[in-house]
Amino acid sequence: MTSNKAVELAPDPRPISPCLSLAEIARLTGGELVGTANPLISGVAGIRDAEPGHLTFLGAKRYQAFLRTCQASAILVNRDEPVHLPAVRVDNPALGFMKVLRYFSEAVTLTFPRTVHASAVVDETVCLGRDVHIGAHVVIEGGVVIGDRSVILPGTCILRHSRLGSDCVVYPNVVLSEYTEIGNRVIVHAGAVLGSDGFGFIAEGTIQTKVPQIGHVVVEDDVEIGANSCIDRATTGITRIRRGTKIDNLVQIAHNCDVGEDSILCAQVGVSGSTGIGSRVKIGGQAGLAGHIKIGDGATVGAQGGVTKSVPADTIVSGYPAREHLGALRQYAALGRLPEALEELRQLQQRLAALEARAAGEPHP
Repeated sequence: MTSNKAVELAPDPRPISPCLSLAEIARLTGGELVGTANPLISGVAGIRDAEPGHLTFLGAKRYQAFLRTCQASAILVNRDEPVHLPAVRVDNPALGFMKVLRYFSEAVTLTFPRTVHASAVVDETVCLGRDVHIGAHVVIEGGVVIGDRSVILPGTCILRHSRLGSDCVVYPNVVLSEYTEIGNRVIVHAGAVLGSDGFGFIAEGTIQTKVPQIGHVVVEDDVEIGANSCIDRATTGITRIRRGTKIDNLVQIAHNCDVGEDSILCAQVGVSGSTGIGSRVKIGGQAGLAGHIKIGDGATVGAQGGVTKSVPADTIVSGYPAREHLGALRQYAALGRLPEALEELRQLQQRLAALEARAAGEPHP
């Protein structure tokens, strides 16, 4: 039986987003205000979704067609871009948009009470820093150290002798296996597993015998790890993710890998064991890297690339097996013409057979 009684909803705990004038946005982004219009901006949105009161940006020429129907109150554009909307000209519209987006996101960021929830299980030997938040049903085993102002959200399990730095955020249902080390300002999204056993087996006859995995994982400062990603502990030694690297959702990094600083690994990337990835490397979605290879600093691997051998620094590769990107594009273009090429070959073979028959004085069908 249902009730017609009205339900009183709790007020939205988020603060109302502040407004910025376009002139203030110009100062925030280091840009140049176009014209005298100075509308108030209450939010940000992409160029196809923006409404009055929003700021948007034109990040690539292919989006210019959307300018005709864009409803935004203002736009960030390149220094030389013609525009009919109130605008701020900047060197990099995407970077400027990120700065404004960060401003508005900070205005609505949820804060957490600096307490340990009553349902959390925290060993008496755990060392908690100042102003730490421990959420419901978190389990933290003995010998763990957690730095100041870090936030551990519900359902997370941190096994013995792991260490987290200051200002970290660990989202729900993360598992940090024993002896995992995490630096400062690290974000680990929901469901990630750091320090699970590396995938190592040796055949004894028909039996696969497990190789003990006794190393651990080290994640340096300012790393972000996406939801449901896995980083395996080393067989011996360290699996290391270096400072500033960003890892998307559903990424697998195997035992004894070393990922360099400020690299980007997109969704569903798989990195086999003992592979070294340099600094500032970009790896596109669903790319797979074989084990025991090196990816040089500044290299790029295209989406779904299958990397079977080492890649030199500052090189772009794609395809399977991965090769120099322009060569891969030429191969794909040639494959697109394959049916026509086969038909031409068939016709040439028929003409050649006719010429040979004629030369031999034989009848040809």
